[in-house]
Amino acid sequence: MLNDTITHAERELYLTLLELAQQQPSAYEWLTRLPIWLNDIKDKANYAHAPAYQASVARLPTLTVNNVDLNSDVLTIEANLSESQRKQTMALLKQLMPWRKGPFQIGGQLENQIDSGQNEDQQAAPIFIDTEWHSDWKWQRVAPHLGNLKGRRVLDVGGGSGYHGWRMAGAGADTVIIIDPSCLFYHQFMAIRHFVGAADSYKTHYIPVPLEALPEHSQLFDTVFSMGVLYHRQSPFEHLQQLKGQLVKGGELVLETLVIEGDANTVLVPHDRYAQMNNVYFLPSVAALMGWLEKAGFSDVRCVDVAVTSTEEQRKTEWMTYHSLADFLDPNDSTKTMEGYPAPMRATLIAKK
Repeated sequence: MLNDTITHAERELYLTLLELAQQQPSAYEWLTRLPIWLNDIKDKANYAHAPAYQASVARLPTLTVNNVDLNSDVLTIEANLSESQRKQTMALLKQLMPWRKGPFQIGGQLENQIDSGQNEDQQAAPIFIDTEWHSDWKWQRVAPHLGNLKGRRVLDVGGGSGYHGWRMAGAGADTVIIIDPSCLFYHQFMAIRHFVGAADSYKTHYIPVPLEALPEHSQLFDTVFSMGVLYHRQSPFEHLQQLKGQLVKGGELVLETLVIEGDANTVLVPHDRYAQMNNVYFLPSVAALMGWLEKAGFSDVRCVDVAVTSTEEQRKTEWMTYHSLADFLDPNDSTKTMEGYPAPMRATLIAKK
């Protein structure tokens, strides 16, 4: 029997935008474009694997969920999970590989289930989705520096599978909208949504589009996150302006991106590839990036964290079996990429509109 997880989630997104539009008329433009956005991501002509991804989500079994913890480093869905359900779920989730942002756990049981007379032997081991990235480590670095998310409307740009978006909802955000144009990531989010169900009161939503597809100057969000996106943009200033256009006056931008050491005039433009990525364009120093934000019209710019990415934070796993960071570094000098550039270092900056 197929589930209607995707249809239900998309209906909740529509209702959220409809309610928002009644308060903020600029959201009507989002409503106008929403059918096209949602149809395009399912169109086999655009994404050859779309029907297979949809089928994988639709065939996920319905579990008895006892608790959902959106505040745990491992986003945990405690549920009754039989061995047959575990095998079915594992096979379907692996059809949505590679899983890059997480981690997630599905299954496991509350202690009082055993006390209530259930047979512990009937419960299968939980499924642990050990993603390529320890996205929880990034959240641990960022979260202490955020303004209070309680009651706020949040946009997560380039949100991948949605891990950080779920954490934002767990932190008390009133509405979280994740955007990312990846067909795979969209369906990974829907797979997790299937098991989360209404535990977040449907505060967390996903629109499968890039930032530039959104109506300009919507000014709908109290907080906008852009983490791991800026260095992929050929025009970083255009990206900053687009982010600014989504924020309310006084809203908070959280920007995390690759940086290098240097002064306010230091910017690395990789000649060809950077850590084997051919879509990396600009790596500024922290000082240069602060200057970019100020030039783009942001104020109260501050750098709250700088961290070198380790091969423990980003690595190959059972759920992401392709090359990862260790394969992209100089085998004789881990402080450099294969191309001879400084190894990945990421900075988080926070600014006000």
